[in-house]
Amino acid sequence: MESRKAEWFKPFPRRIPNRVFATLYSAAILALFYRHATATTHHGFFISTWMVAADITLAFTWLNSQAFRINPVASRPHPFPEGLIPPALDIFICTADASKEPPLRVAATALSALAYDYPPEKLSVYVSDDGASELTLFALMEAARFGKVWLPFCKENRIKLRCPQAFFGSASVTFDSQTLKIKELYEDMKRRVEDIVEKGYVGDEYKTKVFSGWGKDFTSLDHPSVVEVLLQSDEDIDVASCSMPNLVYLRVSATLTNAPIILTLDCDMISNDPSTPQNILCYFLDKSVSPNLGYVQFPVRFHGINKRDTYGSEMKRAFHINPEGMNGLAGPDYFGTGTFFNRRAFYGGPSSMFGPREPDHLVKSHINDQAVLELARDVTTCDYEKDTNWGSKIGFRYGSLVEDYYTGYMLHCEGWKSVFCNPTRPAFLAEMPIALHDVVAQTKRWNVGLLEVALSKHSPLTFGRKYMGSFMAHCYSYYAFGPFWSIPIMFYAFIPQITMLNNISIFPKASNPWFFLNMFLFLGAYGQDLIEFISVRKWWNDQRMWLVRGLSSDLFGTLEYISNQLGIGGRSFNVTNKVDDEEMRKRYNEGMFEFGVSSPMFVPLSTAAIINLVAFLGGVLQFLKGRGLEEMLGQMVVTSMGVANSLPIYEAMVLRSDGGRMPTKITIISLVLASFLFLVIYSIVNI
Repeated sequence: MESRKAEWFKPFPRRIPNRVFATLYSAAILALFYRHATATTHHGFFISTWMVAADITLAFTWLNSQAFRINPVASRPHPFPEGLIPPALDIFICTADASKEPPLRVAATALSALAYDYPPEKLSVYVSDDGASELTLFALMEAARFGKVWLPFCKENRIKLRCPQAFFGSASVTFDSQTLKIKELYEDMKRRVEDIVEKGYVGDEYKTKVFSGWGKDFTSLDHPSVVEVLLQSDEDIDVASCSMPNLVYLRVSATLTNAPIILTLDCDMISNDPSTPQNILCYFLDKSVSPNLGYVQFPVRFHGINKRDTYGSEMKRAFHINPEGMNGLAGPDYFGTGTFFNRRAFYGGPSSMFGPREPDHLVKSHINDQAVLELARDVTTCDYEKDTNWGSKIGFRYGSLVEDYYTGYMLHCEGWKSVFCNPTRPAFLAEMPIALHDVVAQTKRWNVGLLEVALSKHSPLTFGRKYMGSFMAHCYSYYAFGPFWSIPIMFYAFIPQITMLNNISIFPKASNPWFFLNMFLFLGAYGQDLIEFISVRKWWNDQRMWLVRGLSSDLFGTLEYISNQLGIGGRSFNVTNKVDDEEMRKRYNEGMFEFGVSSPMFVPLSTAAIINLVAFLGGVLQFLKGRGLEEMLGQMVVTSMGVANSLPIYEAMVLRSDGGRMPTKITIISLVLASFLFLVIYSIVNI
């Protein structure tokens, strides 16, 4: 057993240097707070209090981050041993809004999952459409028809990338006569789907009795249960006379196939390796590796990212570095996609005897059996979960806008373990937003949900520490309290700059030994991040987006959470826009920031950019006159970083005239607000 674990799980050599550095950095933090407690300040109560609050928040988040660095471990999948019978697999693909999540993309994801190298009689794909869109259902019906030629084509030619949209768009494809014929069939399918999407409804020429339920009273928020079996493995065959996997519209797998392993996918997350399901079985079927294994998490990797990764879309820390750190503890958090679950994990802890409530005789019946379908429709009604443990102790956990984070967290608290599996070839490829507003709107929603967990009775600091231990609790706290990054980022984006313009020094002089402590803390944190990122460009863009989020989504997410708690606002789940725009894509590929819309979240960003630029120019002027270099050097360093990170904002405000430029309205508001802030800080600086 130990030799097998050693083969599958490899500790990173950096864990020892990490622990040494953590000891030194902890001592430096204690020294900083000693100085805060004993130093005499001359810059007023307001600034002193905010500075201490900012440094406490930075210290707290740094402490949480060290839990990831204690014992980082890598893991690679191994092929499923020949001769063993693989268990059944249910795949869930989730979508919610056909206007933001194109039906053709949902269909492409479903096709890539149907084409797995897995026994078709053991494979079922379920598309959970919260919006109950007839457009999405039509696209899936077309996918089912096209799949009968696509699946044998992929398997016969041993194609790895089995999403047709991605395959035919790949530069490495050789278009022989067979491939051209398949592409023509796909283009026909694509044309039909895009035609009905453009119309906004399924026309009479395509309508069947399946669409009879969509009437004038049918809405995405109020409609009867819709369950449609589009492919059935014991009836449908492909053009090579092989069985097709099951394809079902809506999430009712427990009443139909009830497979012991479940894969969850976002609607835009395509399969990139058809052998993935076979490879993960090494974890689930070898109980000596982890008898309490709840799920196996794959990293979220994206295709279509530009060379600069303008928005830090790779999210390397969240989806690569931190999960490796948790892999050496109880395992990574749940990302919401690219995850293979042990179905048993949704029915209580590892020692619990509680199990699925659906009758076994129905699960084993024909999936088009009337009794089975009636039960399935009952399960999908809004009232089914009422007065039950679903959503609290069973299944995916509700109560937070980040149900994926919350579900993984509660499973770990119940005693389940997880594994982070990061193969050389990405198992999945996802789409990412290419407009800055969509990026920060998505993270704002995440932040509201994270605070709903952080400040609840299930807070990782209290509840989590009790059930998972300190290290895992700090890992989950790193995310849960992440929105509070806005406190130090707001301080360091405005106060050093405005006080420098007022000739007020808030950091130690350059000749003071305490100055070197501040520089060590600053450079040490950034340097450790850079080492983990390896790529300077990716590190720079990631830290810039950390600052951008701190002044936008972190700030507004915190404010929205507070307003919700006060009863001023209401909870909402906004689906991330995944519709591509040609001109926007062109600008993104050129590395430009996409502003375009007059979002309130752009106001703090633009205001900070203006203040940093004015302060930088003022500081340079003072230095050229030979004044303030020693007193203001620390503030000048912070201001210079602010200006360097704001270069895309200056370009969008002044130099650009395209559709992605900063709206004039936002620029004017930011200029007025920057002037107002300067006057306010100037007036209270001595309070």
